[in-house]
Amino acid sequence: MPNPVFRSKAFQAPVQRAKQEQHAGFQQGQTQQPYGYAGQPGVGPNAYAGAGQSMSPDQLANMYQQPSATPADTGRMTYASVINRSAVVFGLIALGAIIGWTVFNPILYFGAALIGLVTGLVNAFKREPSPALISVYAAAQGVFLGGLSRMFDSMAPGVAFQAILATLSVFAVVLALFRSGKVRATPKMTRIVLVAMVGYLVFSLVNFVLMITGVVDGAFGLRSGVLGIAIGIIAVLLASYSLVMDFTAIEEGVRAGAPERYSWTAAFGLAATMIWMYVEILRILAIFSQD
Repeated sequence: MPNPVFRSKAFQAPVQRAKQEQHAGFQQGQTQQPYGYAGQPGVGPNAYAGAGQSMSPDQLANMYQQPSATPADTGRMTYASVINRSAVVFGLIALGAIIGWTVFNPILYFGAALIGLVTGLVNAFKREPSPALISVYAAAQGVFLGGLSRMFDSMAPGVAFQAILATLSVFAVVLALFRSGKVRATPKMTRIVLVAMVGYLVFSLVNFVLMITGVVDGAFGLRSGVLGIAIGIIAVLLASYSLVMDFTAIEEGVRAGAPERYSWTAAFGLAATMIWMYVEILRILAIFSQD
């Protein structure tokens, strides 16, 4: 997966992860047990082989009459836990956006953008998820997005609301196509998208340097007019496929029995992709309004 957020083995398919763990155990000269029913190494049916010898028949009967443990009971990531953590993250983004929209302060926006960049990089490459850092990232990005939206909305009234609706619409369509099985992430397409993302990043950096050095004029630099709209559409398509890869990683994480704490990682990955998509759609609509 190009998204470094989902590089952890917790988001790998069970077979793929088991192969990696067995290979690692072979290299270390020892056998490494795969995840068991509770998502912990070495926990499985054989671990309880001798448990029945010290229990009475009534105790055994009572144990077998108990309902089966759900993934939530065993501390594993579920779709519900991902939705709950995502609700918290997007709620913090919305709260920060309200503050950023209400309080007009460029210094506040710059500080929020810097905090969001730093915490975003830390969260992306951190092995274990940190709910506190992810919450700080969400709130800071929300403040930045609120200020950015207000700036664009002052140029073209109503453009921020349109961008929100468009972003949510794209998310809903991609999720529906993914759930139906009509859109899936393939290795070949993922490689193509990864190359395109690198090219887009290089172009964005070059455009930013040209703007701050005064080589090009305008609010969008090289991303003005028809060229800017075309590049924006390509960026939205890349972000849409990134959503597909995020959904795939979450699906594999749930199937692999990833620990519940990785629900925060999934929420962070979705938030990062949605923020990117919103900014691109907002820019496209602003260019359209200027033209």
